[in-house]
Amino acid sequence: MKVALHTLGCKLNYSESSSIATQFLTKNFEITDDKEHADVYVINTCTVTENAERECRQVVRRFLRQNPEAFIIVTGCYAQLRPEEISAIKGVDAVLGNAEKFDIFSLISDFRKKDLSCVFVAPIDEHKEFGQAQSSENDGRTRAYFKIQDGCDYKCTFCTIPLARGKSRSMNPDELEIEFNKLLDSGYKEIILTGVNVGDYGKSINTNLYQLLLRLIKIEGDFRIRVSSIEPNLLNDEILELTAESNKLCKHFHVPLQSGSDRILKLMQRRYISSDYKNLIFKIKNRIPDAGVGVDVIVGFPGETKEDFKITHQFLSDLPISYLHVFTYSERPDTKAINMNQKVDMFERRERNNILRILSTKKRREFLDEMIGKNVNVLFEHENHRGIMKGFSSNYVRVCHPFNSELTNMIIPMRLNSIIDDEAHGEILDTKKAVDLIVN
Repeated sequence: MKVALHTLGCKLNYSESSSIATQFLTKNFEITDDKEHADVYVINTCTVTENAERECRQVVRRFLRQNPEAFIIVTGCYAQLRPEEISAIKGVDAVLGNAEKFDIFSLISDFRKKDLSCVFVAPIDEHKEFGQAQSSENDGRTRAYFKIQDGCDYKCTFCTIPLARGKSRSMNPDELEIEFNKLLDSGYKEIILTGVNVGDYGKSINTNLYQLLLRLIKIEGDFRIRVSSIEPNLLNDEILELTAESNKLCKHFHVPLQSGSDRILKLMQRRYISSDYKNLIFKIKNRIPDAGVGVDVIVGFPGETKEDFKITHQFLSDLPISYLHVFTYSERPDTKAINMNQKVDMFERRERNNILRILSTKKRREFLDEMIGKNVNVLFEHENHRGIMKGFSSNYVRVCHPFNSELTNMIIPMRLNSIIDDEAHGEILDTKKAVDLIVN
């Protein structure tokens, strides 16, 4: 039988989808593309925005067009929060919560369509265990997503994730190191540490992210580690200094901001003010001048006036950042923000989103221009894009080079010499070193 998986949302979801795929492989299923005919479709959902939920419903309909007799499973955060709503969608056969996604074959033994959908969703306060998840050999990637943390204890007024994921919990560091080594043995050269709140790693087991990184970089081998995202109040001097000193830690930080207005940050119940954030970004760039810095920002939060948005825009304009991830505020059930006054008109929200996307393009180009003439280490991926291979530098610059299969999944030193369509081009810095890497 064939199974196809479709993932919505964050990198954490992608790591969990890979683990779900492994469950099917062990049962002799064939993994196929989600655009192809399959016997079973699994949708791993997100609930951060209304668009993600709408897309889930659209994907269900698409799968049914591909195969009306397919068995359709919906899991993830949307399934955890509103299982009855999903089970009412025509064609959905099973709804699994965030814990149950790791136990599919114990819950479902017959993948034939039935008149009624099955719902397996435990209450969120029962989520005590840490469900392991990481990329597996079936995904064909050079970079592996590795889940090290789950859940969140923060109470941001716009966010449903704590409701869908439960309290913060972390993977045991001894088990984590074993699984980390398995990923290296599988050939991955970049491990992306993921979680709901990665910077909170270890709080409940008497350790922390800095101690974990210190442990992992001592492992021998040609690899590097990227932290997917880290809250500004959790990116401390120890982590920054370790990143600056170790070649095994990517010089790239993704640091959520959400707003440059202190008034809006307070309404959001964020754990910092704008000056804290500004000082952190400049500290990063002073210590690691070529560091790539990404920022999350939300526009149209209830009460965000035109003046608040203007403050945010100017704040971001003045920061030495590399790119923005811009989100339009979306009302989420069971959050504090949904009951707040002074709703921002949807047209205005979209206008603000467009303005910040334009700023993001400007910031990305400025950062790329600064990288011309710089030396970087690039991990090249397998795909052949019409004679061109692509990869990412440590500081998250996408780099292109004429395709050479011997360079795939290798970390190659390069000098960047031009930017074309937001992608860097360059030359191998040390041909002998590159050859040695391939041979050895």
